[in-house]
Amino acid sequence: MRAFFIVILISIFFSCNKVVVDSVSMEEDVTILASDSLEGRETGTLGERLAAEYIAKRFKDLQLTPKGTQGFYQTFSFKPSSDPHKQAEVVDSVVDTLAQGMNLVGWIDNKATTTVVIGAHYDHLGMGGAGSLYREGEAIHNGADDNASGVAILLHLAERLQQQKDAQHNYLFIAFSGEEMGLLGSNYFVKNPTIDLKRVSYMINMDMVGRLNSENTLAVHGVGTSPVFKQALFANNEGLTIAEHESGIGPSDHTSFYVSDIPVLHFFTGQHSDYHKPGDDAEKLNYEGMEKISDYIFRIITDLNDNGKLAFRKTKNESETVPDFKVTLGVVPDYLFTGKGMRIDGVSEDKPAQKAGLQKGDVVVKMGEHEVTDMMSYMKSLSLFEKGQTASVKVKRGNEILEVAITF
Repeated sequence: MRAFFIVILISIFFSCNKVVVDSVSMEEDVTILASDSLEGRETGTLGERLAAEYIAKRFKDLQLTPKGTQGFYQTFSFKPSSDPHKQAEVVDSVVDTLAQGMNLVGWIDNKATTTVVIGAHYDHLGMGGAGSLYREGEAIHNGADDNASGVAILLHLAERLQQQKDAQHNYLFIAFSGEEMGLLGSNYFVKNPTIDLKRVSYMINMDMVGRLNSENTLAVHGVGTSPVFKQALFANNEGLTIAEHESGIGPSDHTSFYVSDIPVLHFFTGQHSDYHKPGDDAEKLNYEGMEKISDYIFRIITDLNDNGKLAFRKTKNESETVPDFKVTLGVVPDYLFTGKGMRIDGVSEDKPAQKAGLQKGDVVVKMGEHEVTDMMSYMKSLSLFEKGQTASVKVKRGNEILEVAITF
């Protein structure tokens, strides 16, 4: 019965008059995609299929050309995993008896020799499951930030790029399925592309871009994957604080393109207390911040319009440089912090940091004899301590430097 009402709800939306292209705001897109009626958009469920229908309708109203294998759709089959330590597995062909995901692929054909891919995943965790950080039973995980926000900006960019004058690239827009199950949709696309990937200049990915903080900090990953990216990022920045990361490897769909030797930029506004929980709802997003991010990405795309096919450069996988730890401080680092030191974004219960009185917002500047200037120096310092050891830790709280004893 619940599924019946979901279908009726979406049908009412689709039965309305043709949407005027500029009448749908990013907040409206997020509100629909992150509504309870879609039950968390888990890959292979009715909720995800209804979300796909909504995105296909938006693509059509934006006058994109279908570039999937069945109109806007590129369907793939996969074997779900019952083991939380193993990912789902995509199979080579579509099999009716298996679960199915579907990418949505739209195209602006400017008759150019090169193409820019713009992507964002639209699936989420459904009612919870292995990927959820909620421990109180089943509940709808609406995924407003993760990642209705990225899809909303993708649609906003499609509208603007459709109107771009003298475009020297084609634009391929992909709403990926199966990201939460292990980048299933993006991996399937690069192995079964509907365009010539050799003609792709670069790929832009947006995942969790809905909670720009008060410091306007935007993380950009993949900066090192092409020599021209850094100049473009900083030449077009207006009022954002950019936390740049060189690597093209990360837990989102840009990785599938990077490993295919395509330059990538991945945009991210950081984790929060609602990440992978039922509380990630539409009303909590910063829509003015999303406008800033969309404008920024549009300026970058416009700036790179006449650069042709960008040179690709391999980068060091930053995750491989992380040292091994024998102890933990018991804090959540603020990965968007661009100042000196390591800022604490959260403190775990009954862990060394809490017992020593450290708080959210404290900036660790020294551990024992080791200076902490950034995230990497913090991790290297932490790796040098043994369980049971006590060390003096200095933190900056406001304008004051505090020194506390931490027993690991």
